[in-house]
Amino acid sequence: MKRFARKLELAILPTPIQPSGRLSVLLGSDNVVLKRDDLTGMALSGNKVRKLEYCAADAVARGSDILITCGGPQSNHARATAAVAAKLGMGCHLVLNGTPEALPEGNLFLDLLFGARTTFVSLPDLRDQAKSMEEIADAYRTEGHRPYVIPLGASDALGSLGYIDAIGEIADQVEKVGIIPDRIVFACGSGGTLSGIVAGCLVHGLNCRVTAISVAFPSQWFDEKVDEVFSGLREKYIPELPDPRGRFEVIDSYIGEGYGKASPELINFISDAASLEAVLLDPTYTGKALFGLMKEIENGGIDKDEKVLFIHTGGVFGLFPYRQALLDAFNKT
Repeated sequence: MKRFARKLELAILPTPIQPSGRLSVLLGSDNVVLKRDDLTGMALSGNKVRKLEYCAADAVARGSDILITCGGPQSNHARATAAVAAKLGMGCHLVLNGTPEALPEGNLFLDLLFGARTTFVSLPDLRDQAKSMEEIADAYRTEGHRPYVIPLGASDALGSLGYIDAIGEIADQVEKVGIIPDRIVFACGSGGTLSGIVAGCLVHGLNCRVTAISVAFPSQWFDEKVDEVFSGLREKYIPELPDPRGRFEVIDSYIGEGYGKASPELINFISDAASLEAVLLDPTYTGKALFGLMKEIENGGIDKDEKVLFIHTGGVFGLFPYRQALLDAFNKT
């Protein structure tokens, strides 16, 4: 597979493609398979480590000694960055939009366990954290450090290369088994995985529909985000990359009350998925995305006869802050 930039080998690849098993009863389709990117290793970092293989390689090449990034208090990306920094013997500083927890849970607990420093901010939008990261980076520079700032979700051209690789991996796997998906479905947060998947389908000739289930932002925002990432990809890595417009769709009907917020119906769905097939979904990303896939099949937005590859992007530690709600759901059954 062609490599467009330097990367570190941090993930356990390739991740398997598996039948949905008894989840098919829940989803209302026998034609869904799971790409288990929750099994990439690196402290269960899911899809995030694919992006960070490229970002961390660039940081190392620049002689950086501290990784700085941002997200919500339960950010999978922030936790994965902290894990990568620990693995590489680098410092890590996380800008988290929210308030500190009296007793850190889930991803936030692991951030601290990996040795990351945290700064909490209160901003209207996760996308407003860049200024805070640069201020922290400047403070480190005055102390003689060499910080490396990774944007929200590593959702830039460099980070998206991880999912161009992932689509090459998928294309090889589905060719070997002779089952080409009609559609790829996955959770979409800050747009980097989406951009990489769309670019990967173009680069590797995987001709299928790309459907992202947004967990945070309105669908229109992703048009600009994908265009921005594609501009960066053309400028730095793949000059001949075709236009992405018309190559994907983003469904924003399942955000609910907002990023990181879960409805009782979603909690019940996550509980059912675990008890039916031992598949762990988190309430912020994969739970909303697979729930959205189920609803789209139910309402006819996605035909139950379509061959769907659902990318499970990880996020298991996001379950733990919801353990009371999940236990309540379990006790009602």
